[in-house]
Amino acid sequence: MNIKAKLLEIFSPQQISDKFKKREFVVEFAENPQYPEFIKFELIQDKCGIIDNYSAGDEIDVHFNLKGRKWTDPKGEVKYFNTLQAWRILKADNQSAQNSSSSDSSSNSGLVEPPAWLDEDDDNQDVPF
Repeated sequence: MNIKAKLLEIFSPQQISDKFKKREFVVEFAENPQYPEFIKFELIQDKCGIIDNYSAGDEIDVHFNLKGRKWTDPKGEVKYFNTLQAWRILKADNQSAQNSSSSDSSSNSGLVEPPAWLDEDDDNQDVPF
């Protein structure tokens, strides 16, 4: 999935544990300009640096995965959590410039291949909605 939006805020990386770090950022998604949406994404592990080349106000194209988790608290209540986990960020107005840039290794760290299952033939997939 991806959306084009205006970058509003970039937060500092957070070291959650010895082996896990994350970084969050917020975009303004104005599909309907009268009612803009403010959406928080997270970057994890080695992807935390892919936002470094961007500033508030930049128009970006965010590629992300929708993640969901189920957790049972100590009282036995089930809780659900959703996360928008970004894995690629491109300038919305000039995507080809970032794709062809090889001089800055931190900008290229966000250019990863999407999972193989995205390339499967869509005709053979049943979608329940």
